[in-house]
Amino acid sequence: MTAHRMYLFKGFERFWHWAQAALIIALLVTGFQIHGYLHWFDFSTAVQVHGYLAWALVTLWIFAIFWHFTTGEWKQYTPTFDKIDKMILYYIWGIFFKQRYPHHQWIRHKHNPLQRLAYLWLKLMVHPLVWVSGALLLLYSYDWLPHMPLGLAVNEVAWAHTAAAYMLLFFLIAHLYLITTGKTPLTYTKAMITGWEVARDEVEPESVASKTGA
Repeated sequence: MTAHRMYLFKGFERFWHWAQAALIIALLVTGFQIHGYLHWFDFSTAVQVHGYLAWALVTLWIFAIFWHFTTGEWKQYTPTFDKIDKMILYYIWGIFFKQRYPHHQWIRHKHNPLQRLAYLWLKLMVHPLVWVSGALLLLYSYDWLPHMPLGLAVNEVAWAHTAAAYMLLFFLIAHLYLITTGKTPLTYTKAMITGWEVARDEVEPESVASKTGA
C-alpha cells in the first residue's frame, strides 16, 4: 500500500481551527469563573472578558461561514451513513487492536461518517444554542434588551447557555482524545499545524495530483 502525502488543510482552515479552539477554551474558563467553579480572577473581570471573547468568536464564525460557502468546503460536513457501522466498530474495538482505519481520506472527503455527524450536531444544534442564548444574555447585560423574548426568564436562558457550554466541553474532550489516535499521538496535530497529512489508504487521483499544495 502506497503512502500519499496530501495537502488537506489550507491556511485559513488551520487558523480558524486553532483560533476557535483557543477562544472556546477561554470562554469555558471565564464561564466557569462566572459560575463560581473557578476563582482565578474577580467576577466583573470574568464577565467583561467573557463578553469580549464572545464578540471575537462571533466575528471568527462569520468569516469561517463565508469561507466555507465560498470555497465549497461546507460539503465536507454533509452527512453520510456509508460505512458508519465500520467506523463505530473501529472506534469501540478495532482501534485498540490496530486494525485498518476503514475511512479513505481524500481532499474532498476529509472527515469520516461519524465525524460528519458530530460536526453537523455541533454546527446545527450546539452552536446555534450558544449563539442565541449568549446573544440574549449579552444584550440583556448591556441593557439593550428590556426583557427576554417568548416569556423566558433570564435564569432559563442562562441554563440553556450553560448546557450548550457543557456540550462544547464534551465535544472538546472527545476531540482531544481522537486526535491522539493517529499513527502517532501527534500525527493529526502536526497535520493541522502544517496542513500536510500522509494517507496510507487508496486516494482519488486528484488528491495525489494536488500534492503540490492546492
